[in-house]
Amino acid sequence: MAETGLTDQKTRKLGTWSVFVIAVSAMTPLTVVAGALPLGYGEVKEKGIPVAYVLVAAVLAIFTVGLTAMARHVPNSGAFYAYAAKGLTRPAGVGTAFIALLAYNAMQIGLYGAFGVAAHNAAAIFGLKMSWIVWALLGWALVGVLGLRQIDFNARILTVLVCAEVLIVLTLDAVMVGHPAGGTVTFDTVNPALIASAGGVSLLVGAVAGMVGFEAPLVYAAEARDPRRTVARAIFMTLGVAAILYGGSAWAMSVVAGPDRIIEVAAQYLNDLFFVLPDPFLPSAITDLARVFFATSLFAALLAFHHTVARYAHTVAREGVLPLRLARTRDGVPVAASVAQSGLALVVLLVFAALVLNPTTDLFFFGTVSGGLGVLALMTIASIAVVRYFRSDAHGETRWRRAVAPWIATVFLVLMLLLSVAFFGDLLDSDNPVKVWLPPVAFLAVYLAGVWWGRRLRRDAPEVFAAIGTGLPPGTDGPDIPAQRATSEEVVEEAENGHRE
Repeated sequence: MAETGLTDQKTRKLGTWSVFVIAVSAMTPLTVVAGALPLGYGEVKEKGIPVAYVLVAAVLAIFTVGLTAMARHVPNSGAFYAYAAKGLTRPAGVGTAFIALLAYNAMQIGLYGAFGVAAHNAAAIFGLKMSWIVWALLGWALVGVLGLRQIDFNARILTVLVCAEVLIVLTLDAVMVGHPAGGTVTFDTVNPALIASAGGVSLLVGAVAGMVGFEAPLVYAAEARDPRRTVARAIFMTLGVAAILYGGSAWAMSVVAGPDRIIEVAAQYLNDLFFVLPDPFLPSAITDLARVFFATSLFAALLAFHHTVARYAHTVAREGVLPLRLARTRDGVPVAASVAQSGLALVVLLVFAALVLNPTTDLFFFGTVSGGLGVLALMTIASIAVVRYFRSDAHGETRWRRAVAPWIATVFLVLMLLLSVAFFGDLLDSDNPVKVWLPPVAFLAVYLAGVWWGRRLRRDAPEVFAAIGTGLPPGTDGPDIPAQRATSEEVVEEAENGHRE
């Protein structure tokens, strides 16, 4: 989820472990385990959650093969947007960028609902009681301030928070599996047949939303010590961790509650199921600490998504596709795009507070699931772009990397996208046509708007059109960025200096 590309790493080359830590930080596991999994059981009312996460991780692993192959030749901080522009057409790239901005904004702003509730619950432990919206606004203010700081400073904060939350997840999982309902560990919820239903298929979108962040290593292809191996290893390791933590935690919940009762229990404890289930078997101090870490993990997710949106907007604005004022930076920080994202989030939060909507179901669940649908669309477009990119030129890649794996991934992703749209109402547990169809129609509308805008740029601003997908300002000589020439930061700095002259 971190589309940075703005940090100063002219001399340092990143190894696999460094890139892996960044990716796991972007995924913020406890946010998914304690925030999304209970909603999957309690709102969607399906038992196949463990299977859904493992299946999505497997599909994304195949998808990654072609994606990392293309990343070695297109090391752009725009990631999916750049791949669509290179593999499909520049107008398609603009449409993809618009989807990315809407999807990542939906997820980032949606997280404020869960953060407000989690912070409220954590503070209540210490006798401090305030409304969720007060906590959400306090979190918004802190994210806004940190969003204007260097990414390296924020990365250190994220790393500490994520290490703590992974330890908590593993501890609580072990406790739940060690105390199975009825005294027997069961595996009913890991039956693949549970996906073979409308509700089961709808779980895939939620699983995709939980995996967002696995693609973060792509941003660092140009800075990697060995781009051919480092990025791929980091992504595969990240997906492995996600499959184990997400699928394993969902299964552990069903073990301690009982597979026949997990849906009923989850419906009663949508906000804190992950803490309620192991609570009888743990000292209260451990459970209280876990609740605090849940709030901090949500804050980490908010901060990571804020950086993602800001950097996506900055990259597209620097190329001239969005207003140039959004490309304004200070000490390498995209301050204009950061402030714009904070402003949008504030407006949405104030609207939700004024309408007294439910922060968990109406803001967090609807926002993150809708964003997940948009990210699934991004992945599908990127997979098709990979196939087309290698069709005319193998670029030295093996047939498995450039053809077989991308085709397999494309087929699966297209099917998942179509089925997700068809059963989106089941995932939201709603028959409200506005709520069900608003997200898919909105993503289609912004994509078509982006394609239209890209075509208009081709006619009215050919220099801007030529720069689409390059990450460079309009009019820069040699819009393509060779991966071996220098790091992406050196190239961008040289281009911007030349453009100013």
